[in-house]
Amino acid sequence: MKKFESFLSTQFEHYLRYRQSVGYGTKTTRSQLLMCDRYLTEHQSDKTSFTPSFFLDLQKRLPWQPRTINRVFSTLRVFFHYLVRQGEIKENPLNDLPPLKEWYYLPFIFSPQQTDQLLKAVCTRIRKTKLHYLKDSAVYVAILLLARCGMRISEPLRLLTHHYRPKENTLYIAKTKFKKDRLIPLPHSVAVELNNYLQLRRAMTPDDHNPYLLTLVHHKGLSPYQVSRAFHQAVQDIGLERSRKTIANTTLGSPTPHSLRHSFAINTLNRIRTQGRSVQNALPVLAAYLGHSEYKHTLVYLKVLDAHQRQGLVHFVTSQGMR
Repeated sequence: MKKFESFLSTQFEHYLRYRQSVGYGTKTTRSQLLMCDRYLTEHQSDKTSFTPSFFLDLQKRLPWQPRTINRVFSTLRVFFHYLVRQGEIKENPLNDLPPLKEWYYLPFIFSPQQTDQLLKAVCTRIRKTKLHYLKDSAVYVAILLLARCGMRISEPLRLLTHHYRPKENTLYIAKTKFKKDRLIPLPHSVAVELNNYLQLRRAMTPDDHNPYLLTLVHHKGLSPYQVSRAFHQAVQDIGLERSRKTIANTTLGSPTPHSLRHSFAINTLNRIRTQGRSVQNALPVLAAYLGHSEYKHTLVYLKVLDAHQRQGLVHFVTSQGMR
């Protein structure tokens, strides 16, 4: 683990321990504070350097999108509040620093038909050799769970065998992004695929004691790289490979495994709307199913265009750029 080197190194470590003590994760916070630590070291800074202009200069140097920069400065602002409470400094130098105007991010959305095509492409690539069949089948089931249940990529990979309850067709998802547990029902078609995979696993590895639901040999589970690699191969196979584009203040995202989670949420809301049911009433249920810590995170999906509208915007932008 990389150590802090600036004159605030001790304070950074104390702050991270404090955050851990009250139940917060510190991985992202540490990386953001390390960035600030490097900047302080490069400029041989001390407490007299803490002026708004000093941090404005840092803000201009960061090579990221405004949204990312704002998150970094939000972390730094909280850290300096901590220093004020500890009596290390008198005022927070970031109090009056306004956030950057953020770009609008439009994620890639798979239509229901494109999701079906993607899953078929992943299934087609399953190698039938003894060495690869079980692993490739596990990768397919992982991508199936992303697409049909809106999971984050880490969630199917961390599932243990006892997290699946075949009599109930449910999955228990423990300690995810927001440190929440949830129990979700599986669509019947997904439960069938999962049961088929487990039958295959028992047949191919009868003495297997791997604790992971989606397994490799030697008590290991799948890695995000293996799932991501299979996903991008399938995206290429069905002709949906796109690069990220930024037009004015709008970024059009490229297909990623997380796009399947976005697509699941948006296509679910569109289906409810098409059926004439209340989208607002469905949002709390969808929020619980997705494992959102706050209702507002699910509300964001109401503002995102569906796949058809997004593709129309891409065509419009492309045609405008060719003139």
